[in-house]
Amino acid sequence: MRSFSIALAAALALVACTQGARIDCTVSDAPGSQLMVRQLDLNTYKLIDSVRTDASGRMRCTVPVKEGEPEFVYIFYKDTRIASLLLQKGDNVKVVTDTLGHASVSGSPESEALASVEASAAAFGAAMAAASDPSELAQTYISHYRECVKYVMEHSHSLTVVPVLFEQLDAATPVFSQYTDAILFRQTADSLEAVYPNSRYVKALQKEASRREDALTMKNMIEGAESMGFPDLELSDVTGIKMRLSQVESKAVLLHFWDSSDADAKMFNLDVLLPVWEKWHDKGLEVYAVDVNPDKSGWASVVKAQKLPWINVNDGLGAVQAVNLYKVQEVPTSFLLVDGNLSSAYINGKTALESELGKVLK
Repeated sequence: MRSFSIALAAALALVACTQGARIDCTVSDAPGSQLMVRQLDLNTYKLIDSVRTDASGRMRCTVPVKEGEPEFVYIFYKDTRIASLLLQKGDNVKVVTDTLGHASVSGSPESEALASVEASAAAFGAAMAAASDPSELAQTYISHYRECVKYVMEHSHSLTVVPVLFEQLDAATPVFSQYTDAILFRQTADSLEAVYPNSRYVKALQKEASRREDALTMKNMIEGAESMGFPDLELSDVTGIKMRLSQVESKAVLLHFWDSSDADAKMFNLDVLLPVWEKWHDKGLEVYAVDVNPDKSGWASVVKAQKLPWINVNDGLGAVQAVNLYKVQEVPTSFLLVDGNLSSAYINGKTALESELGKVLK
C-alpha cells in the first residue's frame, strides 16, 4: 500500500510539472538577488512569481501555461527586463543573462524567435536615433517596415508576430501606421485564431484588426464622398446581400435613419414612408433605410411583417459608421440625394418631403 502511495505521489508531481512551463535562469552578476517573473496581460505586466537566485545567480520556477494558450513571460531584475520568453505548455527553457539584459535562450523555439524579433526592434530604434537627416530616417523606416511585413507573412502561425505588429516608433507612433495595414492585421489574426482560438493575445489582435478595418472603411467612404457628393454606405439587406448607396439607380434617394425597435418609427413607415414611396417610386424615388438597432433579427422581422418594399439595411452594430458620417443626432432623420448629390433641402415630415420631391421629380 505504501509503494502505491509513493508511485501515486510521483505521478501527481509529474503531472504538476507539466501543467505549465519550467524556467531555469542564471543571472551571473546577481547572486542572492530577487527576480520578478511577470506575464504580459495585454497592455500591462502581471506579477506571477518572485524568486531569489542562489549563490551562483541561478533560479528555477514553473509558470502556468494552458494547452493551446502560449504566454509572453518576462524576467525582471529590479526595473530592468532581462529576459523575454514566449512559453508553451511543457516547455523547459534555459536562460543565461545578466542584469543589463544580455540574454541567451534555449529549449523554447518560440522564445528564441522572440529574441530575434526584439533584437530587430532594438536595432531599428538605434538606427533611427543615429539617422542624420529626413531622407535617412525615411529609408531606415521603410526598410524595417518591409522586414516586419515579411516576417509576419512568413510566421503567420506564430505568436511572435504579435509584438511585431504592435511595435512602436515612439509612444504615439506605431510602425504599422498605414490604413491598408488593416488587411495584414486581418489575415494574420485569422491565421492565428485557427491555431490558438482561446489565446487572449489573438483575441486582442482580432479586435485591433476590426478597429483598423473600420478606420480603412471610414477613410474610403470619406474619399468616396469627395468624388460623389455624398458619403457612400455599404450595408447588408435582410438576405445578407451588401447594398451600396452609390449604386442605387434612382434620380432621388431618400436616405432614412430609423430604429426598428421604436413603435413610432414603425408607424412612420406605414403612415408616411409607404404612401410617399408608392406615389413617387415610379417617378424616380427610392428609399435606402438604415436601421440603427443592432438587433438584426428583430429588424428583419419588422421589415418582413410590414412588407417594406424599399432597400432596408442593418449591419448589426448600430450603423455607427453611417451615423458618424452623416452626423445623425437623433432618429428618425432623413437626407435626400438628387442626381448623385446630397441635397441641402431640410426634410422634416411628409409635407416637406413631398414638396421637395415635387421639385426634383417632375
